[in-house]
Amino acid sequence: MTKANGTGETVIIKKYANRRLYDTSTSSYVTLDHLADLVRREVDFEVRDAKSGEDLTRSVLTQIIFEKENKGDGALPLSFLRQLIGFYGGGAQNMLPAWLDMSMNSFAESQERWKKAMGGAHPMAFFETQTRRNMEMFEQAMKMFAVPGAAGASAAPRQSEAEKAPRSSAGKQESSEARDDAMSALKAQMELMQKQLDSLSSKS
Repeated sequence: MTKANGTGETVIIKKYANRRLYDTSTSSYVTLDHLADLVRREVDFEVRDAKSGEDLTRSVLTQIIFEKENKGDGALPLSFLRQLIGFYGGGAQNMLPAWLDMSMNSFAESQERWKKAMGGAHPMAFFETQTRRNMEMFEQAMKMFAVPGAAGASAAPRQSEAEKAPRSSAGKQESSEARDDAMSALKAQMELMQKQLDSLSSKS
């Protein structure tokens, strides 16, 4: 997102204590819908507290998503939301942002390819099918990232500290290897999807 406001500069949105938003590039008060439109137009902006200058961009973007979901324009399945919440505080939380960023960029590029492949027609039926498949793949990925619970831990016999040490080390190695395998599988799936899209584009 680098279009900014036509001048190459990031638009600064000031947020006041009364929750009003002020677009400094147009010298006018704006709404969350206006900010959502800026996102769609790829206009780069930052939201800052009018008094302290604190960066509030993340919380405001999250608020936009929250309002969209509440208005019935939901794009996030409940299963995804539950899994996402489950990752907070876990080991996969550090890996998730980079993977989500990569996935969303790939999804956006794929959407453009789909439109071109359909000859400019509105590709809703095809798009919905592909979206469903992508979400299935995404949910599988989320499950692959999940760290297995210790459901049977209480039933297992107590171990000495000497026995626990190698098991703990082995467990960490297995967890790391599992995450690596998950990433490799995800990349392979995304590469396959990209090849299919390239093939579709060449036939159009």
